[in-house]
Amino acid sequence: MSEGKPTYDQLVALVQQQATEIARLKRRVIELEELLQAAHRQAAPFRRDERRKKPAAQKKRPGRPEGHEGTYRQRPEVIDEHIEVPLPCCPHCEGKLSDVQQRNQYIEELPPVRPLCFHVTTWTGVCPQCGEVQSTHPLQTSTASGAAGNHLGPRAQGLALLLAHRSGLTMRRTCQVLQDLCGLRLSPGGLAQLLQRAVDRLEPLRAKIEQQIRHSAAVHADETSWYVGEPLCCVKKGGWLWVFTTPQATLYRVEPGRGSDVVIDTLGNDFAGMLVSDCLASYNAIDCRKHKCIAHHLKVLKEHEESLAKQGIVSEDLRLWKILLKNVIATWKKREQVKPSTYARKVRQLQRGVQNLLGRSPPEAEAVAFRNRLARQRDHLLGCLSEPAAEPTNNRAERDLRPAVISRKLSCGNKTIAGKQAWETLRSVITTLPKQGTDLLETLTPHLRLATQ
Repeated sequence: MSEGKPTYDQLVALVQQQATEIARLKRRVIELEELLQAAHRQAAPFRRDERRKKPAAQKKRPGRPEGHEGTYRQRPEVIDEHIEVPLPCCPHCEGKLSDVQQRNQYIEELPPVRPLCFHVTTWTGVCPQCGEVQSTHPLQTSTASGAAGNHLGPRAQGLALLLAHRSGLTMRRTCQVLQDLCGLRLSPGGLAQLLQRAVDRLEPLRAKIEQQIRHSAAVHADETSWYVGEPLCCVKKGGWLWVFTTPQATLYRVEPGRGSDVVIDTLGNDFAGMLVSDCLASYNAIDCRKHKCIAHHLKVLKEHEESLAKQGIVSEDLRLWKILLKNVIATWKKREQVKPSTYARKVRQLQRGVQNLLGRSPPEAEAVAFRNRLARQRDHLLGCLSEPAAEPTNNRAERDLRPAVISRKLSCGNKTIAGKQAWETLRSVITTLPKQGTDLLETLTPHLRLATQ
């Protein structure tokens, strides 16, 4: 071979090198294509971080666990009409049939819905003793007449309240649904005025809910940001949406801040129950029994573990704290399944575990920070174990906040102070009544009548 030409081995090595580089570039092209596709997906900014997703082997099986009792559409309790469709012969060739068997179905159907329109004539007069008086009818919701004399009845108004605050529809969609399904014509402005008028009539129900909250054995509380178009104070716009909830009642409040004054004003200085909340300092000012949400502690613990994992460190103290906190939840769940003596012994064990872990001096800064966090909440770590009505986490309050957060995304809160007052009253009533097993429409209708004024 002449001088300067590559040898066979050199050519083979060059081909292998180029093949490796081509393979690397192909992989890079695939990665860039995937990134480009991901960037154009609608949920791209909100997608969960791939690092936080569980491996396929750890994912739960979708649906209910094996062996669960099956569910199906239940047979209606009331049958309005019995229909029989005979089969005397073959519907195709009219031949004789054999082995004829009966089959039953139960079909629930909606009849065509149209509003009932009533022409109500009332009279006014002057009484020498009482002054001006007038006759009224239970269908009336207002005494306005003339150009303002076309009204919605109390049941129709109750349905509008349900769509706006129970189903979470916007004003315009509420009006659209009423027109499409019921033939009721209502403008968004008219609906807003309707909701404002309903507030005064439902105020007694809201006041009753507040008293129920104050006299509850345990109250779960949480808060989130809320926008009000008019400033709640002279400094800034917006405010905070507070929720105070129990299994039987839920009270919403929109206030300018998230200070302790809201908690004390809602529950009262003589609140005898237990307050379940996160670790916000505003909940500490009230003098009552407290329990801090264990799920929030576990979330912070996980963040510390992930921080240490990046350094290749596994903290024994954080592992022990995780076991203890999960044992608190497990013990609370089994309260009704074990003997009182066994339960009391388990509680004492957990109390000793808390004392032991708080007395340790872990080497990791993250573990020290977590220990200090729980040391500040030492008196409120196991509160749920001493009060049956208190739950170990604050999930109950967060569940009641979730529909409100969806409403905030749709409407950005309230435009006026009157609107926020209407929202917190109506949402409190409409969220509470189903918890108490009452029919919403049947309960709201009497309160919306003129006779209740």
